[in-house]
Amino acid sequence: MSKKHPVIAVTGSSGAGTTTVKVAFEHIFRREGVNPAVIEGDSYHRFDRAAMKEAMAKAEQEGNSNFSHFGPQANLFDKLEETFKTYGETGSCERRYYLHSDEEAEPFGQKPGEFTPWEAIPPGTDLLFYEGLHGGAVDGTVNVAQYVDLLIGVVPIVNLEWIQKIHRDCAQRGYSAEAVTDTILRRMYDYVHYITPQFSRTDVNFQRVPTVDTSNPFIARDIPTPDESFVVIRFRDPKKLDIDFPYLLSMLQGSSMSRRNSLVVPGGKMGFAMEIILAPIIERMMSEKKTG
Repeated sequence: MSKKHPVIAVTGSSGAGTTTVKVAFEHIFRREGVNPAVIEGDSYHRFDRAAMKEAMAKAEQEGNSNFSHFGPQANLFDKLEETFKTYGETGSCERRYYLHSDEEAEPFGQKPGEFTPWEAIPPGTDLLFYEGLHGGAVDGTVNVAQYVDLLIGVVPIVNLEWIQKIHRDCAQRGYSAEAVTDTILRRMYDYVHYITPQFSRTDVNFQRVPTVDTSNPFIARDIPTPDESFVVIRFRDPKKLDIDFPYLLSMLQGSSMSRRNSLVVPGGKMGFAMEIILAPIIERMMSEKKTG
């Protein structure tokens, strides 16, 4: 943990909606004049796209039908832990990019599905910001979570998460619904053992809960809209984060408290809620950075 060089991680599985939180942080960083070093979770995969297909085929031949991007065999947990630790101690670290598309790959003169070389981040950043699958991962002797100063979880109820993934992968990546379902099934072991345990380590969880029927996510025609949802926001230690619940209740119309550490907010106010909750925390981090 570091006051001088804080590390913030947003963690959630594929299709969970971590991008919404990332956008909220971008707004806060811009308004507060914060210069972050941004780290992408996909860059800590062990294999590029072609090598991952080969590794999956080999695992299948060896009787392992659960090999996935969710688990330690396909990721560099030790490298991610080292990155967080090094940044917290020095304010510097290495990073690379995973090139998802032709548009991302073209400036580097590489192909989609490849990694760029590791390189040092620019000097003078205020904090490290990670968004991906494993910001709070723990596996054996590797403990990524211990070096995170603020860990945010984004975890819709699982049926909604699957609906979002199916629609995203079919619409944006051209997969069939059957192929996406196969991916969900293959990832289930790693999801249970390496994704969900992270949400017991987070400082704040944002969980979207739909108010419409999602009982069969594999035939859902559309994704429930924000207005058809509530967001349950759980704080592990409200006192540590100095959460002012009366203020939040007054600012977020239609909100309520379901437990002493849980706030329920209309889905349409999710982005706003994230900003008014997280902005004061970032302000305190920057103040402590200056005085620490």
